[in-house]
Amino acid sequence: MFNGYKNETPTATTVEASESSNIPAKGNKDMLTTENQINTPNTLASTSQNVTMSSIDFLNNFINPARVSAGESEIENRHFIARIEDEIDDLGVTEKFYVTTSQGAKRGVKGYSLNMEQMTLVGMRESKSVRRSVLQKLKMLNKPIIDPVVALDDPEFLRGTLLTYTEKVIALEHKVDEMKPDVAALERIAKSDGAMCITDAAKQLQTRPKQLFDFLSERKWIYRRLGSTWIGYQDKIQQGLIEHKVTTITRTDGIDETKTQVRITSKGIAKLAKLLSVEVAA
Repeated sequence: MFNGYKNETPTATTVEASESSNIPAKGNKDMLTTENQINTPNTLASTSQNVTMSSIDFLNNFINPARVSAGESEIENRHFIARIEDEIDDLGVTEKFYVTTSQGAKRGVKGYSLNMEQMTLVGMRESKSVRRSVLQKLKMLNKPIIDPVVALDDPEFLRGTLLTYTEKVIALEHKVDEMKPDVAALERIAKSDGAMCITDAAKQLQTRPKQLFDFLSERKWIYRRLGSTWIGYQDKIQQGLIEHKVTTITRTDGIDETKTQVRITSKGIAKLAKLLSVEVAA
């Protein structure tokens, strides 16, 4: 385990840049700036920058999260510092960085300010899966910052942005078209309650009874032998799409007669509503 630093909030990241970049030099705002740079598209840059980060920030925000994701245990700061000192010769002086514990207290920890090359060297000592994650984040961190004024004056950038958003709009329109059958199905079954005969189901589905009978027969929901009533296929019964209502009546001659009626369940109505919507749309 990470011996006290797992829930601590780092505050020591620094981004060194030219004055025109207007990036703060120290403190929590610097960490937010760095995180924003990770999500910045690589299109145009107004200034070049050299990213530096405290070793505790690098440990808490890059190394340990990658280790946890890879199923490895977190590394303690003292062991991480020893690894840094073993790997890098030109570290400079030891610094004290302050972190906020989960109880809100400030604590000083030993560390170094690392540049991109040094962080890369340290990251390379990790396992393959951890190394891949760390190096990818460092690569994103080192992407240049967009100057919005310059970007708006660049025709290529504007064309690319317009094309991207046009593709997104087209994709959304296709998604809406795909959802139309489901929406229509929901509208059709909104008032359905329990199983109903095929004639009533046809009314619910806004189609003619004969058309629905033919549809169910073609799709092998129901069948009938010559001179008999419609009967449901066993697989549709097992799926809960249809059921049989059995009624016993007494004829005038005193003989009991059993009649079977195929009925469509609420689940079957919902299924048919979608199938009919797709067929109509096609």
